[in-house]
Amino acid sequence: MDILKNTTYRHLFLAQIIALVGTGLATVALGLLAFDLAGAQAGAVLGTALAIKMSAYIGVAPVAAAFAERLPRRTMLVALDLVRALVALTLPFVSEIWQIYVLIFVLQSASAAFTPTFQATIPDILPDEEQYTRALSLARLAYDLESLVSPMLAAALLGVISFHGLFGGTALGFFASAMLVGSVVLPKARNGARRSIYERTTRGVRLFLATPRLRGLLALNLAVAAASAMVIVNTVVLVQAHFSLPQRFTAFALAAFGAGSMLAALVLPRLLSRVADRTVMLLGAGLLVLGLGAGTMLSTYSALLPLWFLLGVGYSLAQTPGGRLLRRSSHAEDRPALFAAQFALSHACWLITYPLAGWLGAQVGLVASFAVLGVLAAVAVMVSLAIWRPAHEQASLRHSHDDLPADHPHLHGVGGKIHEHAYIIDDQHRRWPV
Repeated sequence: MDILKNTTYRHLFLAQIIALVGTGLATVALGLLAFDLAGAQAGAVLGTALAIKMSAYIGVAPVAAAFAERLPRRTMLVALDLVRALVALTLPFVSEIWQIYVLIFVLQSASAAFTPTFQATIPDILPDEEQYTRALSLARLAYDLESLVSPMLAAALLGVISFHGLFGGTALGFFASAMLVGSVVLPKARNGARRSIYERTTRGVRLFLATPRLRGLLALNLAVAAASAMVIVNTVVLVQAHFSLPQRFTAFALAAFGAGSMLAALVLPRLLSRVADRTVMLLGAGLLVLGLGAGTMLSTYSALLPLWFLLGVGYSLAQTPGGRLLRRSSHAEDRPALFAAQFALSHACWLITYPLAGWLGAQVGLVASFAVLGVLAAVAVMVSLAIWRPAHEQASLRHSHDDLPADHPHLHGVGGKIHEHAYIIDDQHRRWPV
């Protein structure tokens, strides 16, 4: 918790928590709004809204990152929070299903621009890797706590207000986030060489795919998406249809998943100070494969809870250190593009696994869903092992910068566009280019 002494980070972390709770309230309210407008077809409406959300994340994030390079960070983040707040205030007045789709696209497009820019700002505020690792763990805890707190808060509020009032809570969350972000001075984004819009839009993905450890991260994203999709999509089916239990047992199961993730997040800072990121992330992905495999033999609710807890631990171990890889694999001027690429590519994995988990569970059965997603996760881990090798974590690594102009500062004195970097390690285990 020492990093919360940093005023700038503390304000941003509080902004993140408040916005997450607001988003959680909107998730509950949106489901109730869909049922109010579409009745028994509410599931189809929500499924379409989820597809729109993922499409916005995948398509908008890289484009927004391209323009974010030239905009003041604080102004951009505050403006995006205000856009999200205004959309939330508009949702209670929706009377047609198509209006939900339009507003969800606007809301999620703003989130697709906000989140990567926010994430890319944190390494500049906390340049020390140990502090940044703690920030990643706190962010993971915030997401897990939101998944527990928001539904309970929504249930309490629905006892005294209509579901339309929950959108007001969402708007208040975004307004509060905007005020907190606006109350601090953020580091200026470091601009590199002037590039075209196309180059800036695609740069993050090109850097991502050109870096072995990040290609390995992309494969692990698919394993994470396979396991989390099984939990998010099919928990209610397992509990209420397969085991014939009341709704509250669904909440207990999801809480077990969240508890596993939170425990791993608490342990990660100390673990990562002793064990390499690659080892920890592969261990987490291995637990996901193991858990999905064990799910094919699941027969009782009492066995579901420890299984979901195990998947939660694996989920956090495999996903949370990813920010460290992005930080380590980029210069400051490239971070917004790289974080946007991670945001888009990881959600592309979920766009594959969400419908796959739902379709398999409904058409073939839950055992087949566990098996197919388990095989998908196992293949993803094997691909990651093949392309992200320990040698890629060496301090000096031969690599290419074909897309950099010959006079780019990064190339000065390093022997051309294909070269190696050497590093010295100081007494705090930080790496500095020679």
